[in-house]
Formats: sequence, C-alpha cells, structure tokens
Amino acid sequence: MNAWHILTSEYPPDIGGGSDYTRSVAEALARTGDEVHVWCPHADGRGETPGVRIHPDLGGIRPADLRRLDGLLRPFPSPRRLLVQWVPHGFGYHSMNVWFCLWLAKRAWSGDSIELMVHEPYLEFRRGPLRHAAMALVHRVMTMVLLGAARRVWMSIPAWESRLRPYALGRRIPMAWLPVPGCVASAVTPTDALRRSYVSDEQLLVGHFGSYGPDVAALLEERLPAIVDGRFAPSLLLLGTGGESFRRMLIARHPSWSARVHAVGYLSSSELSAHIAACDLFVQPYPDGITSRRTSAMACLSQGRPVVTTQGHLTEPLWSQSRAVVLADVADTDGFASGVADLLGDRGLRQHVGARGQSLYRERFAVDHVVTALRAA
Repeated sequence: MNAWHILTSEYPPDIGGGSDYTRSVAEALARTGDEVHVWCPHADGRGETPGVRIHPDLGGIRPADLRRLDGLLRPFPSPRRLLVQWVPHGFGYHSMNVWFCLWLAKRAWSGDSIELMVHEPYLEFRRGPLRHAAMALVHRVMTMVLLGAARRVWMSIPAWESRLRPYALGRRIPMAWLPVPGCVASAVTPTDALRRSYVSDEQLLVGHFGSYGPDVAALLEERLPAIVDGRFAPSLLLLGTGGESFRRMLIARHPSWSARVHAVGYLSSSELSAHIAACDLFVQPYPDGITSRRTSAMACLSQGRPVVTTQGHLTEPLWSQSRAVVLADVADTDGFASGVADLLGDRGLRQHVGARGQSLYRERFAVDHVVTALRAA
C-alpha cells in the first residue's frame, strides 16, 4: 500500500478546476486501497470521502504555517511521498511564495520524495505593469528551486516540458504528461423533465461549461451571435460559476435572447453530469486552444457530448488526429460558427463526434489512467 501526501492550494468546498481535480485523484487513489492525506488551507467537512483524510492545516502557507506542518508530518513514516499540485498563483504571497518552494527543498533534503504536478509553470514575460515582469521573474526562481527539489515532474500538457527543462539546470528529472480527467460523475442519461425546463421537444440546446473568465468570455461573446441568431436558433445553457453574471451581460446586449439563454450556478457532480448530458453540443473556445488540461472540455467529452472548440498554440496534435472535437482556429470566428451549424443540422454527425470524443476520453484521460501512472512511478 502506498501512502500519499497531496499538497494543494484548493480543495472542496473550494470551487475550481484544481479543487475538483485534486479530489478526483485523491478519491481514485483511495479506491485502490492506498493511504491518502490531503493537506490544504481550509475545509469544512463537506469534502470528506472514505479513505481520504483531509488536513486543513496549510493556513496562509506562511513560514509559521510551514513550520507547523513540519511537526504534523513528523509522525508519518519517512520517506514521505509529497505530491504537490503546482500552480504558482495558488499558494499566496501574490503568487510569489518563495518560502513554500524553499520549504519543499528542505523536505527533499531531509529525505522526503517530492513530486510536482504542474498545472501551470509560470507567468509569461509580456508588456504590461512592472509588477507582472517582477512576478514572471520570481516565478522562474521558484521553478528552479522546485525542480532542484523534485524527484519527478508530472505535467498537465506536454508543452510544459520545453518550458521547464531550462530551469532544471541540467538535472535529468523525469518529466511525464499526466492528462487531466473530467471531474464530473459518470455519464448519465438526462431526464426529459430536465431538458424541457430549458427547451421544447423541437428546440436544440447548446451548452457552455466554464468559469467565464475574461479571455474565454470575450471569445464566447464574439461567437454567440452567429450561433444564437443563426438559422437553427438554439437555446443556450451556461453551466458553471459565473454563468449568471455572463447571462446578464448577454441579455443587456441582446434583449431578444432573454427567453433562450439560461444559466445555473454551482452544481453538484451528479447534477452537472445531467445538465451536460441534456445539451445537444458544447461551444468551448479557449484563447490558447483546447489542451488536455481543460477540465471543462474533459467533462463534456466524458459525457459523450460533441464539442466545438479552438485550436491554438498549446493544442496537442491528438485533437486533430483523433477528430474527437470540431476544431477552428482561435482567430476564425466564422469557421467556429460553421462547425456549430454543421452539428446542429445533423443529429447523426452530433452522435458520431460525441462518440469519438467519449472514446478518446476513456482511452486517454479517465482518472484510472492517472492513478495507474502515479502508482507505477
């Protein structure tokens, strides 16, 4: 039996992809019989599941919190296997928590095994406020410290390796792609009553699932008029936290949409699965393109829903090779709308694309593959 100590900046009841991902992996490891401890800033008991012990002891992840954590880890047998869910902006200090990185280096020096799951590596240098440049520089220092401490690095997308390797300073650290699963309940069949609460039997229902951050919201706003006002006149269902405020913005700009645009807030995993399954297809544009770290897209694929999405500079080749989604270049708004129209007009094509997406998900992204890789390392 393996013993895992998962360090994460968010865990349920926190809302977010990182929170859902960590719970999914922790629960899957526990189902194999492994001992699983999750160390996070806070919890209220709602995230407790059999086999997973939650320790809400990270606090503000300040030096004093980390010294206390040393004492809490001491009773566990050494060497401890620490799996860190790394995203630089998650650990406080305005995304520049060098103390946490140095603490991990100290744990490695004392004999613990540090593994990083890199969801995002560091902030890019770009034009903007001076503080962004300072953050980008500190992120690189943190990356060097982390890679000096890590025994192994897992990555949410393969593209991160080329960005991380230079900061390993010659160390030959094993780095491997560990795709992110969709963090929703198993595929379900939606009830007729659920679907009829949004559309009539003859209408089509287009969905979007996400957090409605400014970059994705801008892409959606640009593409939706050609879809909602197109010849199929579908209704729109906005899933995920932030959907209500995005709906208000859309209705303010397009008052005629008020009866056809619906939004629901946070849903449980089973409720979310049913709502995803109720949609005919999903529109999921991303500014850097679809990648294997997009938990929102993974959730749709896991339910067998066809997805129209964007291809960008981070998009892996498997998306075009598998034809598991309908792709349009990030800059091609007309191509995106055309892909949606093709699916809306052909039920058989929707079923075919949805089945290909679900097959790819099960073959490459399901949480069982994540657990198998982690336990074999």
